[in-house]
Amino acid sequence: DIARISELNDISDDGDALIFGACVTHAAIEDRKVPDASGGMMPAIARGIAYRAVRNKGTIGGSLVHADPAADWITTLTALGSQALVSGPQGERTIALDQFIRSAFDTVLTDDEILIAVRVPKLSNNARWGFYKFCRKTGEFAETMSAIVVDPERGVTRVVIGATNSHPIVVSNAEKLISVPEMVNDVIAESKLVDDIYEVQAHRVSFRRALQQVLSE
Repeated sequence: DIARISELNDISDDGDALIFGACVTHAAIEDRKVPDASGGMMPAIARGIAYRAVRNKGTIGGSLVHADPAADWITTLTALGSQALVSGPQGERTIALDQFIRSAFDTVLTDDEILIAVRVPKLSNNARWGFYKFCRKTGEFAETMSAIVVDPERGVTRVVIGATNSHPIVVSNAEKLISVPEMVNDVIAESKLVDDIYEVQAHRVSFRRALQQVLSE
């Protein structure tokens, strides 16, 4: 069990970001037993993952390498601008999380690499965020989700739509989408990652509800 490797449970601070070992559990983040770089976003997300028994054992790294498109951390950490720290026989490399997931259950990791940590940039005190997901039953993977991070002090605006048929949709012109929410239909259509009318509507609703959270703060 790699969870017994102490280095994979470490938390470090490099000044601009917190680095979470891959085996840090959802519950540790939920209970704030580890520092928070996200202004409360990560603890809130962790609290909504599956059931407490799952959160006690499930890890942030395990969720990412499993690469289920409907998993909460993939969408959330991409919206936070996080990076995957990977190690293998050829050394270590850093991969932007929006480049880490290739498709459903498929990452850019090679067969001899492991994810050792996740680097999460610190949000400023004035940053705002929104997250909304829909599950038919509590504890199930989401049918739709959206994550939004707006941090004017750092010049950051990110919108990520998750739970697609493949990797998350990272909106390239997030500022304009927030100003003109109706554009979300075009964003979803252009991605070609959602092909069902019901799913398109569900993603549109999840985006607007995440945006409402950002605008209401």
